[in-house]
Amino acid sequence: MKTLDMKQHILDDAGFAYSFDRQVYFNRKGRKVVSVEFVQDRDEEELERLIRDGNFGSGWKFYFNSEPPESVKREIEAELDRG
Repeated sequence: MKTLDMKQHILDDAGFAYSFDRQVYFNRKGRKVVSVEFVQDRDEEELERLIRDGNFGSGWKFYFNSEPPESVKREIEAELDRG
């Protein structure tokens, strides 16, 4: 299986969905948002560790190569919290 296919399989198995509008993967239950670039730049083992790590706060946890502005985080959070 190719690396990108394997990463997609890892995300799918962990309950992540893809947002075409934002170009991010998200998991509402785990309250995590992962950018496409972050996924592309990490290996499978690091991606699996990220997924296993608990989110012990009540807010969303963002995984991007460059930290998105707070305004973008708030927009994404609002969209995902609305469902």
